[in-house]
Amino acid sequence: MAIQGADGKFRCRWPGTDPLYLAYHDTEWGVPEYDSRALWEKLILDGFQAGLSWITILRKRDAFRAGFADFEPEAVARFTETDVQRLLADPGIIRHRGKIEGTIKSARAYLTVSEREPFADFLWKHLDGRVLQNRFRTQGEVPTQTKVSEAMSKELKKAGFTFCGPTIVYAFMEACGLVNDHLTGCFRYEECAALARDQRPAA
Repeated sequence: MAIQGADGKFRCRWPGTDPLYLAYHDTEWGVPEYDSRALWEKLILDGFQAGLSWITILRKRDAFRAGFADFEPEAVARFTETDVQRLLADPGIIRHRGKIEGTIKSARAYLTVSEREPFADFLWKHLDGRVLQNRFRTQGEVPTQTKVSEAMSKELKKAGFTFCGPTIVYAFMEACGLVNDHLTGCFRYEECAALARDQRPAA
């Protein structure tokens, strides 16, 4: 269930008391994102999170943005081995060659997809463009992956994206508001629901 913070507001449990995590929960997580570039950035960062905690990535996000040209896919797609070596020497990010090279590959995949349709549409079509409004009371009810995240993961991989398994994709869907997984007792549940362009109830 949601827990009451020092400010009197009830929230999901996962941010704990870390100020940075609380700010992320209160202002970003679960807000429906419709911008293609912003969605790509978050997908990449979720891929870097694999095996780590999200707070680790959050603390390094500014360094990631600096290292990856503010996550402009057109710029990242032109990265060469020189850029890979530069990033491997950057202590501000997660220095994982596979994930760095995967980001470059995913930037090129993004550009290819964008020739056919906006990347945002490529993702949102899996939900018919509507936010899935779940109604979970406890964290234990929240899934780690779903049939939708499995289908989205499969299509992303087919298009050439990397580090986008169904569990990573579901975490991405939660963060970017494709699904509303704030607990119903959390003050952000109704706020995020109101931000959706369109929504549908959970089955």
